[in-house]
Amino acid sequence: MFQQLDYSGEKTKDYELLIKQLDALSAGETNQIALLSNASALLNQFLDEVNWVGFYLSEKEELVLGPFQGLPACIRIPFGKGVCGTAVSEKKTQRISDVHQFPGHIACDGASKSEIVIPVRHNNEIIGVLDIDSPIHDRFDTIDQECLEKFVAVLEKHL
Repeated sequence: MFQQLDYSGEKTKDYELLIKQLDALSAGETNQIALLSNASALLNQFLDEVNWVGFYLSEKEELVLGPFQGLPACIRIPFGKGVCGTAVSEKKTQRISDVHQFPGHIACDGASKSEIVIPVRHNNEIIGVLDIDSPIHDRFDTIDQECLEKFVAVLEKHL
């Protein structure tokens, strides 16, 4: 299990190892569900202090629940609604230190206090998002964001 470290270089090295594992595990696989399932399992195993890790996939004008690790979740989220829908409409990562202060937050799990959502692209179009929730306020820092964006970039090359 990943340990929160004060030394950011160690944290980055841990993420680099995780990204290499994703790349190796995904090599040669073309099934999107299989790739996303393993990616969510890797992140759930790697990250501490998280209570939900998974993907929502774009379908028409909304996101639909995809592979995930955690408690049952909201099935459909309209674009522009909540943190996930905002990530799609703004086409950028949303790192929220206190979800209860986020306008329009959709509370699928009342225990969640912070969240990071990263758009996933294929052929330059957003096909979904990676969503990670934590029961800890301000769980995700800039290192987490940068490294998780790299994780998604490696995943995208396999999709």
